[in-house]
Amino acid sequence: MSDYLDDLESRSIYILREAYNRIKPLGMLWSIGKDSTALLWLIRKAFFGRVPFPMIQLDTEMELPEVYEFRDRIVKEWGFEMKIEMCPPEADMDQTLPPATRAAARKTEGLKNLMARDKYKGMIVGIRRDEQSMRAKERVFSPRSFDGTWDYKDQPAEFWDQYKTDFPEGTHVRIHPILHWREIDIWRYTLRENIPIVPLYLAQNGMRYRSLGEKNITKPIQSNAASIEEIIAELETTKTSERAGRTMDSETEDSFERLRRSGYM
Repeated sequence: MSDYLDDLESRSIYILREAYNRIKPLGMLWSIGKDSTALLWLIRKAFFGRVPFPMIQLDTEMELPEVYEFRDRIVKEWGFEMKIEMCPPEADMDQTLPPATRAAARKTEGLKNLMARDKYKGMIVGIRRDEQSMRAKERVFSPRSFDGTWDYKDQPAEFWDQYKTDFPEGTHVRIHPILHWREIDIWRYTLRENIPIVPLYLAQNGMRYRSLGEKNITKPIQSNAASIEEIIAELETTKTSERAGRTMDSETEDSFERLRRSGYM
C-alpha cells in the first residue's frame, strides 16, 4: 500500500511541476474539503514547503461554520496566499435549472468572474474521475474557453504522462493533479501523511459528511465512522455513492452535465 500511495503522490507532483513550469499565471481552487486539502499538501511537497501560486476559494457565504474555521486556521499555520472570490447571488443564475443545481451554479459564475478579471491561464482543481460520471471524461490538462465552457467531446489525447500544455489565446486550462486517485486513496494518504481535515468528516451521533458542499445543498449521511481508520474500513464495503449527500445530484438526470458543460468544477 505504501508503494501504491508513493506512486500516486509522484504522478501528482509531476503534474503540478509540469503545470507550474509551463502555464502562467496559475492558481488553485481550494474548496477546503478533503481532496483539495490533500492536493494543497501535495503542492507543499512538490515545492519544498512553499505554495508558489494563490489558493482561491469561491465563496457563496453558505459553507458550514466548521469549514470557514478550518480555512482560517490552515492559512495561518501554513502561510500561503489566499484569495476569496465572492459568488453572485442565486437570483442571477439560470432559472431553468432545478433549485439545488441553481445554488451550485453560483460557483461557476464566481469562477467566470475571477477568470475574466484576473486572466488566469491555468487553474488547478482537486477533482477525481471516480466522483461522478461526467468527471470520468476529464483530461489531466483540460482546455476550456475563457468563460469556462467545456467541450468534453474535443479533448487532447494523453498517453504515457505526455500532456498538451500549449493552447491558443482565449483558452484557459483546468489542471487535475489527483484525477487518477480514488476516494479511499485520499483517506489512506491523509492518514499516512497526517493531513488535517474538517472535523465534519468524522461521525457524531451516527451522522457524518462524506462530501462537503454548501449547507443549503449538502446533507450528512448515516455513519458511525468517527476516525479516519473507520472511514477507510467503511469505504472498503459501502455501496453508497460519495455524493449521496449532494442534493443537486438527484434533481434531474442532466443537472450535473449542464453545470459541467458551462464551467462547473
